[in-house]
Amino acid sequence: MTTLVTRDGTSIYYKDWGSGKPVLFSHGWPLDADMWDSQMEFLASRGYRAIAFDRRGFGRSSQPWTGYDYDTFADDIAQLIEHLDLRDVTLVGFSMGGGDVSRYIARHGSARVAGLVLLGAVTPVFGKREDNPEGVDLSVFDGIVAGLRADRAQFIADFATPFYGLNHGQQVSQGVQTQTLNIALMASIKGTLDCVTAFSETDFRPDMARIDVPTLVIHGDDDQIVPFEATGKRAAELIRGAELKVYAGAPHGFAVTHAQQLNEDLLAFLQK
Repeated sequence: MTTLVTRDGTSIYYKDWGSGKPVLFSHGWPLDADMWDSQMEFLASRGYRAIAFDRRGFGRSSQPWTGYDYDTFADDIAQLIEHLDLRDVTLVGFSMGGGDVSRYIARHGSARVAGLVLLGAVTPVFGKREDNPEGVDLSVFDGIVAGLRADRAQFIADFATPFYGLNHGQQVSQGVQTQTLNIALMASIKGTLDCVTAFSETDFRPDMARIDVPTLVIHGDDDQIVPFEATGKRAAELIRGAELKVYAGAPHGFAVTHAQQLNEDLLAFLQK
């Protein structure tokens, strides 16, 4: 397997397909790089270099006990970018992955970055707090943690319903649902739990102010996991010059339910 060992000894798995201008994908919780196969194959077949990694603790990467915070995630990305000597790279982050690509720019600058794409991302602030009253109530995240500890496999199996909008008329095959569960169960339970705290409590508003590259924000307006009004809409307002695309009726998992539309929008953004 292709892996990078980070400075703290964590092994990060990545896949690297095609050649040309690079595009680096950061996955959502509790998934891994395989969630991007449709996008990666599409872009690599059209002259781009598509790279995706498994976040520490997930997929085929190693499972350290600590390090499940956004500064560490961003530093892992920085080491991967340096390892592969990526330049003029477009960063694409889905859900919690939108946070680590944004934090990468805030911590490491944009000298190597051509553009940023945030897909159903948790930025700028996901959880409710005094200065973010429209966020998701923290009791929801407490419930997620409790559900994972009680029966992780069943909790994640049930999570597919709102994730893919199956309760709102979206159609997703049983195969995709099985793959989603299989991917999620490869992850460290410690990493899975710690990331709930990371994505629900991290404030990315200072990061939004430091983004200085062309940015595309895409969000579904029927996202039952990361509500558009509190996240995607606000991120597009906070990032200078950001372009916003709202997918009508799309759920959180629109990389599957709206795969072709997303692929074409990514290609158009890369060609600008």
